[in-house]
Amino acid sequence: MWNWLRQIKDSITQKTTGLMRMQFWRDAVEGIYCDNPPHQPIATELWRAVKRHNLTKMWFMKIIDEREKNLDDRAYRNIQELEKYAENTQSALLYLTLEMLGVRDVHADHAASHIGKAQGIVTCLRATPYHCTRQKVFLPMDICMLHGVSQEDFIRGKQEKNVRDVIYDIASQAHIHLEHARSFSKKVPVKAYPAFFCTVALDDYLCNVRKVDFNIFHPSLQRKSTLLPLHLYIRSWKRTY
Repeated sequence: MWNWLRQIKDSITQKTTGLMRMQFWRDAVEGIYCDNPPHQPIATELWRAVKRHNLTKMWFMKIIDEREKNLDDRAYRNIQELEKYAENTQSALLYLTLEMLGVRDVHADHAASHIGKAQGIVTCLRATPYHCTRQKVFLPMDICMLHGVSQEDFIRGKQEKNVRDVIYDIASQAHIHLEHARSFSKKVPVKAYPAFFCTVALDDYLCNVRKVDFNIFHPSLQRKSTLLPLHLYIRSWKRTY
């Protein structure tokens, strides 16, 4: 379901089509919680998961509603708007993952909130070169304006210091959220950790973007990291996120 929702925006040419697809999933979730899922493979499996783990309906609806709002092709007005989007999508998905792991803990929820926000911010950064090839920029406008950078500067692939300063500020916010999430680590149940191993990929990207002096267009940032599996194993072995 998550991939379907994520791909809707990039696969449509008219917003009306996207709204119809979002409504399908909204109706599907309503049907699932009425024990009447639509005859669709993903919906059927989702219904089974809901029954097995007693998943909270609200998180599904938040994800759908926020994805629907995001169908408009416009930049985030500020970093807070990006964080809200991340909270209602990435964090909501982590809350559901915690429920599937049998974890219902306030400290785990706090960590999930911050990790989800960090993931949303990093995803926005990673996708920027791709979006620029389509003449679109979604980076927070308040940070761009602070450094005197226009959307056209990103579309043209400029690498001046003020452009890199925009990326530095945004990446720093993701790092802050990861630090906040880790401040709860001693209180978070160990069985919640598998939900948070996505931090391995987030750390990897933030480290790599720092190595290239926050040049978002550097080719190395588009390559897959061969060391990710090793880092994931180490993080799992140490029981930390």
